[in-house]
Amino acid sequence: MTSQSPRIYIYKITFEEVPYYYYGVKKEKYFNQEYWGSPVTHKWCWDTYNPKKQILQFFEYSDKGWIEAQEIEKRLIKSFYQDDKWCLNESCGGIFSLSIKRKNGKRVAENHKKNGTGLYALTWKQKSEGGKKGGKIGGKKGGKISGDKSYELGTGIHAMTFEERSERSKKIGITHKENKTGVCGRSKEKMTEDGKKGGSISGKKTYELKLGIYSLSNEEKLVNSKLGGEKIKQLGIGVHALTKEQRIKNGKKGGTKAGLKNKQNKTGICGLTKDQRSETAKKVNSQKWKCTETGYISNPGGLAIYQRKRSIDSTKRVRVS
Repeated sequence: MTSQSPRIYIYKITFEEVPYYYYGVKKEKYFNQEYWGSPVTHKWCWDTYNPKKQILQFFEYSDKGWIEAQEIEKRLIKSFYQDDKWCLNESCGGIFSLSIKRKNGKRVAENHKKNGTGLYALTWKQKSEGGKKGGKIGGKKGGKISGDKSYELGTGIHAMTFEERSERSKKIGITHKENKTGVCGRSKEKMTEDGKKGGSISGKKTYELKLGIYSLSNEEKLVNSKLGGEKIKQLGIGVHALTKEQRIKNGKKGGTKAGLKNKQNKTGICGLTKDQRSETAKKVNSQKWKCTETGYISNPGGLAIYQRKRSIDSTKRVRVS
């Protein structure tokens, strides 16, 4: 390489007034070409302050030299370019920093929303179908493989203790609340509407396909209910973790709240006239139920009290009239 030949080199830009800095690689078009970097995101720094350039290393003026210079620049800044606030480099070897990715992602999303393209060109039904299709493919193959592998190696979420996962969830929840993102960025009305829509669709689908609870007979549901209740009682969890006083207090609180809501919305018993309530009470009290264990017959309320006092399972009853 003669003194007048163009050069390939790695350089560092610093500024007289502030501690910002920037690394780059230059392939000259002619010897000693004036060049001060080509910043995009932080061009304001070049416009505001006085830059100084330091050439760190020269390379052979060839394709091989150009590749070598880029590799060395990548190794040089990779360990700090995303963490050091004074570093103005936003990419490393073609990989952009997280801040640039976030900005670009938001810009692309806003353009799609504005122009009605991409995801915003699809109807709610089309998005739902696409999600189901992708979920079936990815969930069955990639999801299971990656999940099993993570569990085997004790990586990802499986490397965390229960307390660490709990703490992380709390932090994520606080961040969403502060930034009004995720579920915290939606109104109560919107969440209620989406919940009803999603619940209605999934409930109908489950019923149609006879999945979940709809795949069980009445006898199987009863058995499962008993087994689940007994397990909860043995473990002392749920309602069984409360004292009698706590259960009474919670019952009163829940009853009062539900009662006020029914009163305000004129729903439930509050939606009936005095005559309608009287008629309903007569119909209920005219029913006769029989305890299948002792043969005792009474109205629904009377039989419930009778069985509770004798520790008889309240499901052991049949209607006789």
